[in-house]
Amino acid sequence: MSSRTASLTSAGVWLVSGGAKGVTAQCVIRLARQYHAKFILLGRSALTGAEPEWARSVTDDVELKRRIMAALTAQGEKATPAKIQKEFNALQSRRTIAGTLNAITEAGGQAIYCNADITDRAELKKQLEVLTRQTGAVTAILHGAGNLADKLIEQKTERDFETVYSAKVDGLANLLACVSPDQLDTLVLFSSAAGFYGNPGQSDYALANEILNKTAHLIQRTHSQCHVVSLNWGPWDGGMVTPALRAMFAERNIDIIPIDSGAQMLVDELERRNSPAVQVLIGSAMNVPANGFDPLAPLATHRVQRALSLAANPFLKDHVIGGHAVLPTVCALEWMGNTAEQLYPGYIFSRAENYRVLKGIVFDDTLAPAYTVEVNEADKSVKGQIVLDVMISSQTSQGKPRFHYSARLHLLDQPPIPPRYANVDLSVTDGEPGAPLYTNGTLFHGPSFQGVRRILNYSPQRLTLECEMPNVSAAAQGQFAVQSFNPFLADVQFQSMVIWARRFYSAGSLPLRAQSGTYYGSPRAGESFYVSLEVCSHSESGLVADILAHDSDGKIYTRVDGAEVTISAQLNRLFTPATT
Repeated sequence: MSSRTASLTSAGVWLVSGGAKGVTAQCVIRLARQYHAKFILLGRSALTGAEPEWARSVTDDVELKRRIMAALTAQGEKATPAKIQKEFNALQSRRTIAGTLNAITEAGGQAIYCNADITDRAELKKQLEVLTRQTGAVTAILHGAGNLADKLIEQKTERDFETVYSAKVDGLANLLACVSPDQLDTLVLFSSAAGFYGNPGQSDYALANEILNKTAHLIQRTHSQCHVVSLNWGPWDGGMVTPALRAMFAERNIDIIPIDSGAQMLVDELERRNSPAVQVLIGSAMNVPANGFDPLAPLATHRVQRALSLAANPFLKDHVIGGHAVLPTVCALEWMGNTAEQLYPGYIFSRAENYRVLKGIVFDDTLAPAYTVEVNEADKSVKGQIVLDVMISSQTSQGKPRFHYSARLHLLDQPPIPPRYANVDLSVTDGEPGAPLYTNGTLFHGPSFQGVRRILNYSPQRLTLECEMPNVSAAAQGQFAVQSFNPFLADVQFQSMVIWARRFYSAGSLPLRAQSGTYYGSPRAGESFYVSLEVCSHSESGLVADILAHDSDGKIYTRVDGAEVTISAQLNRLFTPATT
């Protein structure tokens, strides 16, 4: 995006439920330090009057309770343990809220506290009408309120359920009824990994959080101007993690998120406004069997929709053919892999077979309003592996299906060990630098894809390139954020075929399909690596080759077998040099 949205600047006005205490308060303080925005903090605790003189400067809990007992006795009340505890809690609550407000101010933000019950829509609306006259219109909502009532389901009462459910679900519904999503540029929901994985004793909490997740997806689809993210947090070091929960997490090897790290993760997620991820899991897996899916269940089908735009994907300006941005074929493969990884947490995209480009996606008047990734389970009988058939499609303006890319994907629960390439040949018989290739019409790629440093050698049978891993920022990656598979590495790998076809047929080329490809890893940005191309067959109209990206010792990063491109001199005029 060319400019920051209001909420990520000092002009932002954030409405925050549960924002004066605990984890949410710490996140708001971090947001204030980052964006210097205004914050309306909603909470059920009262913040009225000044702290009694006898309580000021007293920080020791025992001494504070002793003074509360003395004050109650002086007022003629019976100082029962319950009354003392109630007064103690109220004092501590007031101090916490005041401390949050002061910390936000010191961090460079502005904050107003509002004693409001978010489950009471009428009262909430009335209070916000008054408050927004001071702050201006709300531009962002952070829904962080929540309650726990952990019990096995047979022991839960209706009141337990209502306490947990209403704060999350009714609270969000009321916030969005009082502040229309049409006026928001940011909506952040604090959900939980318990909603994703489930957790013993938290059936109501898991249900409520999963409703938040589904609501996030719905709002993102209907309000594209708003960056919506539902953060499925693992347990925090604080907040609602009781000693009993902490012990249970330790027993199950579940990491607890440090406060500072979690708050920074929130900021990082807000900075990734172009990320396609609406639901983000943060923290350890909850260690449910089979990484959250049942291998004995019937084979399932999933469909995930996404709208694409140039504005959301800055890197596309570096992949223009014939005057229009074109989705790199490797990004379509990454799209499939990322979708699969999100559907099957704990598994990584490792291998693709029979990858076919059916009709590429061009960012012109043929761009569809939405694209569907259909994921069909093909086989999950082998432990630690899932095989999926994936198709990306859209609909024409007449409602007819249009198929773009297809592949069979293999997901693994452990990364594969990279093998060694036995035919490494780094001898220099050519030495032509790579930079001119991007300006003389051989390659059309802009800076995000310019990884060829020089041609080491080439012949009718093979070609070897010395390359450098492109450094593409997270913001520039947009909707195609690098996860397991790195498309920018793979694109440099495929450029070897374009160079070979130009050398021997003086013609441009475009990818059609690949028999198989296995991904083992990626060099870091700026690191050197090598691409070796071995020709399988070629003619004036096409080239089939095996292409490998590897280090100087032959350790393979990614291997593609049976990659095929179509060759045509008519493509030459479309390969406009990237600098023009």
